[in-house]
Amino acid sequence: MPISSPPPPQAAAITHYENFPVASWLCPASLRPPIAAIYAFARAADDMADEGEATAQQRLDQLRAYRAELYAIARGDAPQARWAAIFAPLQHQIHVRQLPVHLLDDLLSAFMQDIEKTRDGSTYADRSELLAYCRRSANPVGRLLLHLYGVSDSVALAQSDAICSALQLINFWQDLSEDIPRGRHYLTDADCAAFAVSREVLSKQHVTPEIQKLMAANIAWARDLMHEGAPLVHRLPGRMGWELRLVVQGGLCILDKVQAQRGASLHTRLTVRKTDVPRMFWRALWM
Repeated sequence: MPISSPPPPQAAAITHYENFPVASWLCPASLRPPIAAIYAFARAADDMADEGEATAQQRLDQLRAYRAELYAIARGDAPQARWAAIFAPLQHQIHVRQLPVHLLDDLLSAFMQDIEKTRDGSTYADRSELLAYCRRSANPVGRLLLHLYGVSDSVALAQSDAICSALQLINFWQDLSEDIPRGRHYLTDADCAAFAVSREVLSKQHVTPEIQKLMAANIAWARDLMHEGAPLVHRLPGRMGWELRLVVQGGLCILDKVQAQRGASLHTRLTVRKTDVPRMFWRALWM
């Protein structure tokens, strides 16, 4: 009997990762393995950065070792046993799909920046600095997905970046009640100053008229970015276009809810309910 070649290693199934905007049930079957491999890589790194009781230095050391392993398997070295379940599938996909390794590294860089800023109690000076963070924390996901679909023109990349940055901002405004007590500050110094809102006031998590105005301005910023990127849904064929429609409408649905809270996301994290899903589908149909 002829000996068949072993199947490529498979990554864990997709469950959740906040910067991974993909409705996997719409994804073509041929792209599920590379998407799962990218997701598993990002999910594990996110857990290193955010879960458990490790110190900031321990988290940074672990992510540096993880980064070294990424470049080792990209060179063709065999994955080490420690993370073989993640890096064996990823190595296969890097080879088969020619995945841009620098985009995977950008995600690690963003995780490390989060750790350092939280450790140091640092804030973002202005929107340009925050968008520079989004460029590494969120935009690589969209660019990796476009790479898998063979889309690489500059207009599509810019629109993808706008959508992904908008999704990242929406996560920030949704998660204020959790991030601020943990010392994570994504409302920029410039925006806070423009609306006369101090960090001390934000830390009390009581909504004031000034905070409502601050939130309204940042919600509008995220919405403008999403609308800037939304024309991409009409340029992508088939399932990819429909998947992206749902991503965009899901983000806008959450943004609508944050806006309706009128600043209350400062102390209460909203959730998306099953009853919201039909509205997302309906809005996606009419994009």
